[in-house]
Amino acid sequence: MNDAAASPPLPSDSPPVVAVVGPTAAGKSDLGVFLARELGGEVVNADSMQLYRGMDIGTAKLTVQERQGVPHHLLDIWDVTVAASVAEYQRLARAEIDRLRALGRVPVLVGGSGLYVRGALDAMEFPGTDPEVRARLEAELAEHGPGPLHARLAAADPEAARAILPSNGRRVVRALEVIEITGRPFTANLPGHEAVYETVQIGVDVARPELDERISRRVDRMWEGGLVEEVRELERQGLREGRTAPRALGYQQVLAALAGECTLDEARTATVRATKRFARRQDSWFRRDPRVNWLSGAVADRRELPGAALALLTEAVTA
Repeated sequence: MNDAAASPPLPSDSPPVVAVVGPTAAGKSDLGVFLARELGGEVVNADSMQLYRGMDIGTAKLTVQERQGVPHHLLDIWDVTVAASVAEYQRLARAEIDRLRALGRVPVLVGGSGLYVRGALDAMEFPGTDPEVRARLEAELAEHGPGPLHARLAAADPEAARAILPSNGRRVVRALEVIEITGRPFTANLPGHEAVYETVQIGVDVARPELDERISRRVDRMWEGGLVEEVRELERQGLREGRTAPRALGYQQVLAALAGECTLDEARTATVRATKRFARRQDSWFRRDPRVNWLSGAVADRRELPGAALALLTEAVTA
């Protein structure tokens, strides 16, 4: 077993980590609860936006009742004004994973934030930051917008530019900062697939037409469930001043509507469209990892998904 260097010594029979990954709206959260109940485990969140307190409806965070008594960790730990940090998440996630394994509990990592999953599970070090470089790039972003910076990134690291949306100024700035600090392409700083834990990854695979329909229905439920009111309350708590949380899907679009930039109906349509694009990028990210065991479209009936996942997990562990 290959444990992280910072991890405490563990018994030889410490359980492996189970990771449930895949695109948004695929059914990861419910499957994670099922597997945790079956395996004697607890869920560790790997959705970057579910880390934020109060962002419940728009992130499809499970209610306490939906968690069915299974403890969930790393939910609701940051205020919406806090800037997300993968390095900080890595520290927190590994502490939870190590604690659960030491207790003989199975950590079930659940989420679709690919870099957060890799940060928790893989040998991955994050380059530091340079305040002067960061300040200069952020000043350029404020003055000229993300377009020119993204064009510069495309020239320096085409692969990173393809992976980062031109509108995501914060990530563009970070990529350019890493390039300047390290003298290497941003993508060169991403690791190979070297795990620090014995892990079984299960990918929830949903056919594209069905996934698109699930996303549309989910956004409808969010609107009906009070997403607009949730955003209004978070706006009073400083959501607009945050660097990460206000760009979350749904929240970004509702904030635009509340600012008079579009109607709420237009925000709803834009949320569906953006979420479908995001789901495609998530799927592409996880497809590149050969370690993911996919629950394929062969599971025709969604009710068979839990049983298929458990059978696949048993097979993978036995192998």
